[in-house]
Amino acid sequence: MLNNRFLSKLSILFVLDITSLNADNFASLLFHGNCTTCHIETKALSAPSVIEFKKNYLRAFNTKEDFIKYMSEWVEHPNEEGSLMSGAIEKYKLMPELGFDKSTLEIISAYIYDTNFTKEHKGHKIRN
Repeated sequence: MLNNRFLSKLSILFVLDITSLNADNFASLLFHGNCTTCHIETKALSAPSVIEFKKNYLRAFNTKEDFIKYMSEWVEHPNEEGSLMSGAIEKYKLMPELGFDKSTLEIISAYIYDTNFTKEHKGHKIRN
């Protein structure tokens, strides 16, 4: 059985580790810890690949702000009517509501916008 002193020290280490993350690392951690469960970066298996849905969003929105706004709002409350990828919904079904708050989704959306998923990046190394 773990004693309270050990748990307290472990909690402090966890908090120190989280607070030492910079914004880029935090965004990468959020993305890789959540989104890649279904959305593989370079290929579609159980959901559209990140490259595929990012390309659709970039075509639809001219600015980073519009990209982030639409993506974070849609992922917060996925719906067929507002989808840019009706073919993906037919193929994979509608993405479920995940329960993330809007600010977390905005961080993840900005990371997706800023990241080139065809190259090595924080949290992911391209393997041949």
